[in-house]
This record gives sequence, C-alpha cells and structure tokens, in this order.
Amino acid sequence: MKLFALFALYGLLLVLPLALSAVYGGPPRPVMHDIASGLGMVAFAVILVEFVLSGRFKTVSNQIGMDVTMRLHQGMGRAALGFALLHPFLYGGAPAGGPRPWDATRQLTLSTDMLGLSAGIAAFILLPTFVIFAIYRKQTPQTYEHWRWLHGLGAALIVMMLLVHTIRVGRYADALPVAWYWYLMTTAAVATLVHVYLLAPLRERKRPWRLQGVVPVAPRQWSVTLAPDGHAGLDYKAGQFAWLNVGHSAFSLHENPFSIASAPAAGPEVSFLIKEFGDFTRTVGQIAPGTRAYIDGPFGTLTITGRSEPGVALIAGGVGVAPLLGILREMRMTDDPREVRMIYGASKAADVVFKDELSGENTTIILSDPPDDWDGETGIIDATLLGRLFTQEQCDTWVFLLCGPPAMMDSVEHDLIARGVSARRILSERFDYD
Repeated sequence: MKLFALFALYGLLLVLPLALSAVYGGPPRPVMHDIASGLGMVAFAVILVEFVLSGRFKTVSNQIGMDVTMRLHQGMGRAALGFALLHPFLYGGAPAGGPRPWDATRQLTLSTDMLGLSAGIAAFILLPTFVIFAIYRKQTPQTYEHWRWLHGLGAALIVMMLLVHTIRVGRYADALPVAWYWYLMTTAAVATLVHVYLLAPLRERKRPWRLQGVVPVAPRQWSVTLAPDGHAGLDYKAGQFAWLNVGHSAFSLHENPFSIASAPAAGPEVSFLIKEFGDFTRTVGQIAPGTRAYIDGPFGTLTITGRSEPGVALIAGGVGVAPLLGILREMRMTDDPREVRMIYGASKAADVVFKDELSGENTTIILSDPPDDWDGETGIIDATLLGRLFTQEQCDTWVFLLCGPPAMMDSVEHDLIARGVSARRILSERFDYD
C-alpha cells in the first residue's frame, strides 16, 4: 500500500501542472502549442521530482528499494531529456512578439522576453550534456567525488534556468496557481540539496564512529569494522547498506555506499566488506585504527525482516556476498527457524572470504577459475546449478536474495522466474547502473 501511495504521489506531481494549466490557463490556443507546453511542463516536473529520488530519503528508498529508486531516477531523467528537446520544435512557425492588443493571452504569439528565452536556451544546451555526462561517468577520468559535486551543481543550475524560463516565458505560468506550483516544487528540490549536503552531515557529525580494525580477508578485499563513538550505534536490518565516510569531515563528498556485512544481533559494532576498485577503496588497507568515520544510513530493502517465507536462498557473486553474509550471520545468531541455503560464486579459491564461517552443507561455493585440486562446483551460477540445488517446491515458496555483478543478477533473475519464482520473492541490490 505504501509503495502504491508513493507511485501515486509521483504521478500526481507530474500531472498537476497540466491540470492547473487546463483550469487556470485561459482560452485555448493551437493544439501543437499546447502539446509543446505540456511536454515542457512534464519535463520540468520530472526534473524537480528527480531531486527527491536521489535525496537519500529513507521513506522513499526503504519503501520501493534502491534498485527501483535508481532505475526510476535514470529512466525518468532520460524521458525528461526527450520531452525537453522536443518541446521547442512543436511551436512551429508561431510568430514571436510581446503583448499585443489582439492577443492579450498570447494564444498566437510567443514571448520575446530575452532573459526567459536565454535561460531556456541555456538549459536546452546544458541538460543533454548533463545527462550524457552522467551516463558515461565511468568512462571519464574524474573521481566519483568530483562527478558528484558537478552533478549536484549542474542539477541546481538547470533547475534555476528552467524556473526563470517557465515563469517569464511560459504562458500558463501567468496564472498564480501554476506559478506557485513551480515555486513550491523548486523550493522542495533545493531543500533536498540542503538535506543531503548540510542537514545530513550535521546529524552525522553528532554521531561519529571510530575505525576499530581493517583485516585482509582475500586479495584486495578487506573487512572494515567501526565502533560508535559516544552513541548507541546504528539501528539497521541485516542486509542493508550505508554511506561510509572515513577520515574526512562530515561535510566531505568523500563517501561511498557499502553493504553492511555484520549482524545487528552482534552488537553496536558495524563491519563492511570492501573490495579495492576506486580511489578510496585502494587505500583501505592503509587507514589507521582510531580514524574518525561517519555513517549515513541504513538504506535498502535487501532484508528478510518481516517476511514469512519458509526458506531463504542467498545467491552472491564476488563482493556481493557482504549483505547476504550479514543476513546469514543474523539468522544464526537469532536461531532463525527458517531453512537457508547460500550459493557463493567467485573467480578463484583465494577470492572466497570467510571460508571457515561459510563452510557447511547449506553453502555451495562455485568457482569460474578453479585450481586443479578443487573438488567443488565449477563454472557460473546458471539454470543448471539452480535446478540441482533448489526443488520446485522451494522455488514456489522460498524468498531469493541476490547481490553481485549486474550480469550475474540479470541471468539468475531470468532463470529463477523461468522456474516459477514470483518476482515478489526475488530481492536484489545493485550499486552499478548504466
């Protein structure tokens, strides 16, 4: 019900400016002009709502899931780009000009307000650059922190330009209810930036953490443990993730999302499994114990808390084992009566973390590049392996949790659905999107 309510609110915010314009916008004008204005308004409304989707609001992300949140954010952003690019061309050969006695409501003419038109042209140029820059972020030499700073600044600039363009040039914004919609939505969008870059860091600053230990668990993989410094710790569910900032100010952009590998039942300490990938992760092994850190979270819906299925299947690839390890640990510590089975895929035997803890008949480790003396499963997690490890009854009743490389999760999701597993019983978490 909450999920439906969130999507209903999202849709309402997108159609509300159209409805207000229809009611308060005055006499009708050429159909293509109305379509052009409608596309522009929907594009602007989508861009404004995008701020909420990326604002780390637990009410949103923890209800619909990070996967849905990010895919909706990306998909709607690209749709907004398409609408915005098409918007000016549908006005056709409409004459430009200021107010005219015979066209007081601007039914036949377009505005020549230079500030408004210039703002619209600037946004028209900046928006596609902004979207393309986000899509191909990983192909550029910039750091994640630098990209994030530019992304936030670019989004704010585009919104300000679109607001000026809409209020000064848009015919329907002459109506006070329509204008107030744009002012209020823009204020809300800016408020999300204030929340992410000011209010959240202020909150985190009052709840610091200390790095307790960094332990190598596999080549280029580290178990990082933090202890709360002067507070009770983090109220989280096994399988969730948090944004981790180590060794920097609470206001720093040097933070990254990592899945929590510890179990809530283990106590206030929180541990993460981190693999060396980018700028920060390559230096994890060099961080000294006692270093101050900050945690923003928890986020995510990759958790079995509150679910009633009789069995739990944990399917991990590489470092994606982290949240599933937290779930497995929590189930063991709390004597969870549900059946559980873990499938853990890795490249080499040396890449497998916590071998002793994961050993047992309910865990299957599969290697794509096994050593000669390996007597376990080999290859990748595919339909054949899933068919041997899960009965049809389990596919019909268990909940399946996936975390790992995107290609692996896409393949496993396809295979599970082919076996009759309901999409509602397949939970996944992704940090990598196109």
